Amino acid sequence: MMLLQSTLSQSPLQNHRHVSLSSSTSSSTFRSFVYLQGVTNLKFPLISCKISEDGSQGAVVDYEKRSQMNWNRVYKRLSLSEDPNTGAATVLNQCEKEGKNLTKWALSRIVKELRRFRKYKLALEVYDWTNEREERFRTTTSDTAIQLDLISKVHGVSSAEDYFQKLPTSLKDKRTYGSLLNVYGKAKLKDKAESLLNEMRTKGFTVHSLHMNVMMTLYMSMREYDKVDTIISEMKSKSIPLDLYSYNIWLSSLGSRESIEGVERVFNEMQQDALTNGNWTTFSTMATTYIKLGQLEKACECLKEVESRISARDRIPYHYLISLYGTMGNKEEVQRVWSLYNSIFPTITNLGYLTMISSLTRLGDIEQAQKIYEEWLLVKTFYDPRISNILIGWYARNGFFEKAEELFSQMTETGGKPNAASWEVLAEGHVKEKRISSALSCLKEAVVLAEGSSNWKPKPTIISAFLELCEEEGDMVSKERLVEEVLRIANCLEDAGYMSHISLTKVVETGAGTIDDYELKVEVEAEAEDISTQLEGIIS
Repeated sequence: MMLLQSTLSQSPLQNHRHVSLSSSTSSSTFRSFVYLQGVTNLKFPLISCKISEDGSQGAVVDYEKRSQMNWNRVYKRLSLSEDPNTGAATVLNQCEKEGKNLTKWALSRIVKELRRFRKYKLALEVYDWTNEREERFRTTTSDTAIQLDLISKVHGVSSAEDYFQKLPTSLKDKRTYGSLLNVYGKAKLKDKAESLLNEMRTKGFTVHSLHMNVMMTLYMSMREYDKVDTIISEMKSKSIPLDLYSYNIWLSSLGSRESIEGVERVFNEMQQDALTNGNWTTFSTMATTYIKLGQLEKACECLKEVESRISARDRIPYHYLISLYGTMGNKEEVQRVWSLYNSIFPTITNLGYLTMISSLTRLGDIEQAQKIYEEWLLVKTFYDPRISNILIGWYARNGFFEKAEELFSQMTETGGKPNAASWEVLAEGHVKEKRISSALSCLKEAVVLAEGSSNWKPKPTIISAFLELCEEEGDMVSKERLVEEVLRIANCLEDAGYMSHISLTKVVETGAGTIDDYELKVEVEAEAEDISTQLEGIIS
């Protein structure tokens, strides 16, 4: 990864400025890891709406005389530019040539909207533009924290670290430290996150639940549930109030350990906390625990609470309801919620179709799943291979391999691009049909598509089944090729947790527990990701 070279501003205010960092260099892209939404008692402004006090009086008056331009018009010009190479500076300079005054408030609103729609490079370019006009736009620590977050997404973790290290001490406060902690948390850099948190402790920056929530979410994603308990204990010993999302993460941690007693104890504690009130996430987390342990009556009660707490235009709770009712085997409720969902929202997103089709296949209603799939094909805004993969996987696992191949071909013929999982489900079907060579070819295709991604590894169940088939057929050559051409390239051999479920010398006896435990780990990480998407960091 190329490290971007940051330079300190050479203006008279250089000791009070952030580090300017160009956004033109390409590198890794990271998705946002953010703090918990709904926290209002520590919500920092995106950008301070002040003009630098040491700008000349004449210059200030000139800009104040200009008519202010509506931020939304500027945002649209930026986001809808037909030329992807047109940077933010070009658009903003043109606006000023038209005699419009771009205020700090308007630019902050534009940045917020760009971040909302994940246009991180443009958002960073807006900051670069303001950084070059220090006499007009005073930089705050909130600005610096946002820029650090954007740099991590556009240029990668190393560049964000470089930016942070070169900041003057005056700009290193709880906002910028919290932003860097976010970066480490999302990248699952546990050692760096823990080290930074210790430094924050010494500086007195860990006085609010936000930073602790980040660490707990990180530990959830790594399945280190005991450390969630440790953070909770620290918060209580230091009189750091738990907010709603602290409780939700704690509940999720206990649910992942299948501790009904613990879940109910924490829920009762939360009810006695006058500062918190359970939301739909609280009850969906509890419902998940009850379903895992077969207490379906209590799960149903929780799902009714979920439904009663849905806000007007929030789609996500409906996805949870459909998925959880499907897991329970309650087809009637799945259909009811789907009908309700369709009546409320004029269009259904890909995620909505994905959730419904997945639930129907889980219920064994392949005809209805196929019908919903065909409906999606007619209305889709873009081709999401995950939706096709659900049906391809069902057909491949249930003895309808020709139908699976037909759907796979249909995907490619209609403009869809198979992903690693698409090839993986085909490989699963070939293993079931005892076609070693074809299965290996599919797994190799999957690895090629996933190369460079740390998030994909072939499912241990498929690898174990392939190895068992090789043992049965006495095909040691294919077994060795799997190791060298799939597992090694996908970085599986270095992953002790992954390899603990696979034996390369003999077939693993994977009774009801081992592989399921690994897949539960994947589900837990996905659940932690769902928690993080409800976050809205201290820097926004």
